[in-house]
Amino acid sequence: MPYNRRKFISFLGKASMGTAILPPFISSCGNLADPTEKTMETGQGVLDRLKQLKLEGLAPSNKDDLLMAKGLDYHVIVRWGEALGPNASFGYNNDFTCFLPLSDDDPTDGLLWVNHEYVNPLFVSGFDPTKYENPDEHRTKEQVDKEMYNVGGSIVRIKQTNGKWNIVKNDAHNRRITGKTPIALNWDHPIKGAKTVIGTNSNCSGGITPWNTFLTCEENYDSFFGETVYDLDNQAQHRPSEEGWERFYPYPPEHYGWVVEVDPKDGSAQKHVAIGRYAHECCTLYELPDKRVVAYSGDDKNNEHLYKFVSSEPGSLKEGILYVADTVNGQWLALDWESQTALQERFKDQTEVLVRCREAAKILGATALNRPEDIEIDPISGSVFVSLTNNTDRNDFHGSILKVEETNGQYDSLTFKASTFMAGGEENGFSCPDNLAFDMAGNLWFTSDISGSKMNKDGPYLPFKNNSLFVIPRHGKDQGKVIRLVSAPNDAELTGPWFSPDGKTLFLSVQHPGEQTTDLKNPTSKWPFDEDGLPKPAVVAITGDLIEKLNKLHLLERA
Repeated sequence: MPYNRRKFISFLGKASMGTAILPPFISSCGNLADPTEKTMETGQGVLDRLKQLKLEGLAPSNKDDLLMAKGLDYHVIVRWGEALGPNASFGYNNDFTCFLPLSDDDPTDGLLWVNHEYVNPLFVSGFDPTKYENPDEHRTKEQVDKEMYNVGGSIVRIKQTNGKWNIVKNDAHNRRITGKTPIALNWDHPIKGAKTVIGTNSNCSGGITPWNTFLTCEENYDSFFGETVYDLDNQAQHRPSEEGWERFYPYPPEHYGWVVEVDPKDGSAQKHVAIGRYAHECCTLYELPDKRVVAYSGDDKNNEHLYKFVSSEPGSLKEGILYVADTVNGQWLALDWESQTALQERFKDQTEVLVRCREAAKILGATALNRPEDIEIDPISGSVFVSLTNNTDRNDFHGSILKVEETNGQYDSLTFKASTFMAGGEENGFSCPDNLAFDMAGNLWFTSDISGSKMNKDGPYLPFKNNSLFVIPRHGKDQGKVIRLVSAPNDAELTGPWFSPDGKTLFLSVQHPGEQTTDLKNPTSKWPFDEDGLPKPAVVAITGDLIEKLNKLHLLERA
């Protein structure tokens, strides 16, 4: 079927419109009229001003602050440790965000979902491994308990009043999903003896469903409970984790590395085994006309792969087939035990294929990619955009954005064309693309993910300085240019860009400021400049005339 722009926007638009462009004929936006009424909506004066709009981007900066381009402003909505209610506080290292209005009539009152990816023990639990020759011998269960609470995700009711977004404290919707929350496996067969597992962690990016639930993705799961690795004889060994949680809670690594769905109404959660187990950066859905869904996700590790799940039943993330991409030949390869003899020779059943996705993908000849991270569907062309952050082992220091064009615009197609949309590097002014978002005019916004250990040091990343948020305008004088609009504090990366339903606010996470700190008395960042002087991850709301103007640039093409 051809790409159905109205269908794609309708389900995302009703849910939140985050990362989606709302065309003028979709009324749920609330601020765009029918294109035939452009004079009522904009007036000639607005069009004239848009034609003259020149974006004043920021120069690279290593200043310890959250810097905004002219025409933008921000305020902090919620920060690490802030109380959400009597028995809940906001977790650490906020990443992906998305927003669901509580009603279609009010875009300024709703639920903010926020991922909490990982912890810095020095800040969260007070454990400093640099003090000990054998750090593991000095870890305590109490420290690990604090760390387990600070991962997962938060549901926070927020409301905009007088231009400011604030937490609705003690609201019944406010809740935490943590490293200790029981979560069901959406699968008919137990995994390592369990159909319900304990907790979620490594929650990086995510997505949203057509039925208005949140998707949170477990990425670097092996950091907490290790991993099971197999030799050529198919013999298993346990590889220890960096954080060492398994010393106190010997949970199987196979219980982590999944896409997790969270119901905002009651906080219930399930892990979707059918989408496969690997370092999920995100999970981006498209609903087909027959209500089946396609789920795209990437494995954020050097030389790993791009996947898509195609359901065989309406509204299902369980019944269907998982595919992995051969981007060289433009083919989706079925990770299906019953039909693939090569998989039958290595694995005993489909469950084992899904648990050991990386092995299965390589057996079928999937293309090794340079850290596939966030994925978004271009609401104008229908192309699937994939961030390939970098791969220094291949001398790809700056990464690129991959464009996937499904055959005939059919998202359940088994063939496609892959090409580079834009490469990182000094010529294009960015490095290490990560999270992606489209606004209402189809402008592409994206963040960068230069490692804190390499940022502002001699080498290929020095010219870019701190991580940033960029936009590539779709229209107007700056069409096609990469423009830096926000610069992050020291050591931080900016993550989880998501637009409010009216397109006037960009929700954004400031993750791990001051991550390189080794002495709490001398942190490498002090953002957000609280009285205690400690850096804190936080979610901010970015507003201003510039966002509204960018969201209206598409009106020029209709003028």
